[in-house]
Amino acid sequence: MADAQDRSPGRVSARTKARKRALDLLFASEMRGESAVEALERAIADGEGPTNPYTGVVVRGVVEHAARIDELLAQYAQGWTLARMPAVDRNVLRIGVWELLWAEDLPEGVAVSEAISLTRDLSTDDSPQFVNGVLGAIQRDRAQLV
Repeated sequence: MADAQDRSPGRVSARTKARKRALDLLFASEMRGESAVEALERAIADGEGPTNPYTGVVVRGVVEHAARIDELLAQYAQGWTLARMPAVDRNVLRIGVWELLWAEDLPEGVAVSEAISLTRDLSTDDSPQFVNGVLGAIQRDRAQLV
């Protein structure tokens, strides 16, 4: 419940910042065609690593489960291929799916709302609705997917 606990008006939670940093790493590594874990480890080695350990947990979790996450996104993003999705949306969805299915200490609703918030801040006007629809369907079917 770390997200809900350190939320006050105008204050961004530490996990929200960690998610944003994880998104930056996933997005940049995809654009460069490199492993996000390698990018994370290089940033840490260069002294530019994330200050919140949750960033590393998210990046490593998304990479570890990448094949299953992308399979689910292809299944649930009706009418959209992964390649057709904006890169920000694709990587936000990857984080959201990982948090929904594998993050043990995070309420499902937080995973969805945080993903929507990231797309609202960083992507197209239609992206929050799209992300909400995909993650909502995965959340609905979560029991059969885990």
